[in-house]
Amino acid sequence: MSDSFTGYTPANLLQLVSPDGARVASDTADPWLEDVSAADLVGLYQDMVVVRRIDTEATALQRQGELGLWPPLLGQEAAQVGSARALRPDDFVFTSYRENAVAWCRGVSLTDIVRVWRGNAQSGWDPYSVGMAAPAIIIGAQTLHATGWALGAKFDGTDSVAVAYFGDGATSEGDVSEALVFAASFQAPVVFFCQNNQWAISEPVGLQSRANLVDRALGFGIPGIRVDGNDVLAVLAATRIALDRARTGGGPTFIEAVTYRMGPHTTADDPTRYRPAAELEEWKAKDPILRVERLLDWGGLLTAELVAQTTGLADAAAAELRAGCIGLADPEPLTVFDHVFATPNATLDRQRTEYAHYLASFETTGGNA
Repeated sequence: MSDSFTGYTPANLLQLVSPDGARVASDTADPWLEDVSAADLVGLYQDMVVVRRIDTEATALQRQGELGLWPPLLGQEAAQVGSARALRPDDFVFTSYRENAVAWCRGVSLTDIVRVWRGNAQSGWDPYSVGMAAPAIIIGAQTLHATGWALGAKFDGTDSVAVAYFGDGATSEGDVSEALVFAASFQAPVVFFCQNNQWAISEPVGLQSRANLVDRALGFGIPGIRVDGNDVLAVLAATRIALDRARTGGGPTFIEAVTYRMGPHTTADDPTRYRPAAELEEWKAKDPILRVERLLDWGGLLTAELVAQTTGLADAAAAELRAGCIGLADPEPLTVFDHVFATPNATLDRQRTEYAHYLASFETTGGNA
């Protein structure tokens, strides 16, 4: 099946698990998964279930007025978990605002994930403690950040790799093209991980590109892999291949993970205004969690005990997220100046002082500045 409306052509996808849960052999990819045990597969499954539950809870918190906004990842769990679990702790991740499953896998606390969306901080976490930068709101900007970090790692003589996550819409931004140019020219150890979820807000990917997105990278001299983004094992293998290439001096790789955003772009969006209902139903049959459940079932691993344990983990994560979100204290006004720069400077100090005087004026005038 080829859908020209979305640009989805599955024939050339790397796929290791079919939508019905059958394991598909691959001479190219299978060697990269030889160490993946049954327990590892269960771990990937539980990761996906937990992050979907986190996503559902955060969406509910936004609807209840506890978060200002939330960017759902529903349907993209395999793309994010499969790639993130391929990384080493010394690799560094640069993402957009939707990679909350990647943040989970990198060890970001659940409270820190929602801190920015509640309006309590300008950045949710310490990037150096988890090897993951704060999410980029400017579309595509993180690809430049990743390329710069990768060049630094190369100059330092390490084999650490930068990974830039972005969506299909970002490939139309100039920042992404500039990042691809620099990465190719200097053979930077960076993996460009594009989650083609078929919709850049309300614009279908087929309107942006008449060719597969991975083919764009070839024009810059960067090899690519087009992978079924709803297949967690295929994503894991593809990411490992790209990481190994970067670590061994082979330069950048572009991965196009073909997936689907089953929810809205953000909680401020209504996808029913632009997206055909039949398309959503078609992609529900390719659900990444349902697919791995079927694979586990085929292997006799999907027991009632495993399902109960996984549900318990997901519910506990949701409860922790809710409690952490609601328990966040309002920040003191002057903390807006904290962490703006790595080191203090006179300009920022002057602004802090002026703002402190402004706030103090309310106390001396009885509330009338």
